[in-house]
Amino acid sequence: MKIKVFLLAAGCIIGTSGVYAQKGVDNGTPFGSGEDSLRCITNISLFTPYAKNGNFKDALEFWEIAYNECPGATKDIYLYGVRIVGWQIDNETDPAKKAALINDLMGVYDKRVKYFGKEPRYEKDWIIGRKAQDYVQRMGENADNKLLYGWLKEVIDEYGDNTDITAISYYMFASNQLLLTDPSHKETYIQDYLKSSAALDAQIGMATDRDLANLQAIKSGLDNGFANSGAADCETLQSLYADKVEQNKDNLAYLKESITLLRRMRCNEINAYFAAAEYAHKLEPTSESAMGLAKKAVRDKDYSRAISLFEEAANMETDNTVKAEDYYLIGVLSFEQNNNSRARQYCLKAIETNPNYGSPYLLIGKMYAATANSIYPDDPVLRKTVFYAATDKFERARQIDPNAAEEAARLINTYRSYYPSTEEIFMHPDLEKGKSITIGGWIGERTTIR
Repeated sequence: MKIKVFLLAAGCIIGTSGVYAQKGVDNGTPFGSGEDSLRCITNISLFTPYAKNGNFKDALEFWEIAYNECPGATKDIYLYGVRIVGWQIDNETDPAKKAALINDLMGVYDKRVKYFGKEPRYEKDWIIGRKAQDYVQRMGENADNKLLYGWLKEVIDEYGDNTDITAISYYMFASNQLLLTDPSHKETYIQDYLKSSAALDAQIGMATDRDLANLQAIKSGLDNGFANSGAADCETLQSLYADKVEQNKDNLAYLKESITLLRRMRCNEINAYFAAAEYAHKLEPTSESAMGLAKKAVRDKDYSRAISLFEEAANMETDNTVKAEDYYLIGVLSFEQNNNSRARQYCLKAIETNPNYGSPYLLIGKMYAATANSIYPDDPVLRKTVFYAATDKFERARQIDPNAAEEAARLINTYRSYYPSTEEIFMHPDLEKGKSITIGGWIGERTTIR
């Protein structure tokens, strides 16, 4: 087969020896002209079947000619090129030669960008993402992270929110690696995270069901990596953002970005967060900015203002999980002000908004238990029946919310010990085990005697 193809190619070249020849790499055409055009076509025809069958050894010579002389002829030069050079790397034992081949492999990706970097779905960002992936896998601990970071920053800056997700992942990997060896990279790393996070959020918002899970997994990994990077402690973020928030107090986009980051890093109790929320709220009130101002009011012990702002936040919030938390926090503040009825009202609104939210049930149960003495001040046995109603709420929280289950179990074990004893129930004529009872006072709720 190989001999026949060679003879055919030779015949073609001889038959056209008088035609003007020029390589494609020189004249900018896909195949070149004259004899060089035939030479290009012949070598593509020779390397392709070998490469398809995994015979990279026999493909190599013909591929190198096509790669060097007519690099714009076909994308197959690059699709098979990374495999051919990869095979060379895998079979090379000399470290210096292996390093040179890895450099050659990176050149294959770069040349693909030059000649085929505008193809739909596989543009420059996609190619550089795979280049970065291959580089890291080949170089391991010897990877030059500054070099890697430079490649990826170029495509992130160029493609923005539309950047390929592999490129985004390796961009943050490179930035994190630089942070590990250079503490002065911290602020840049934070900005890199913000940029990458925003890009993934934008892509998640437009994703199909097929792509959504993968995007969310990458986003989760990005968030976890940032949270564990050491760059995300609140003291550092306060020092980085305090002056910047003041400098950008009329820049709504910057303020929103800062608020989102600080909340995500659970640094929403620092002055930079409060300042950003206040300035943003003046420019464009949102649920997020109202929440920030509400938390500042709590810190300042201005509970009436805090409740008003939490209510404002809830009215603007579209995410039911967050809205439920707003209502719950109003319940907490109302309880601290000894307004039990209003506290329960907002806890019930939180439950209605998010039926799987256990914290409001825990708070209602705690309120019941805390007010037992005032419900039945003159009857110590009936006073203990209030704890039936309290544990009903704790039990409900344990059933619906895994995040509340541990605290609920502890509270149940605590307050069961306060139930009326069998003897006390026997001596109390209106009580009978297994029967229903309505707890009086502000509670007004039916429960079962245990």
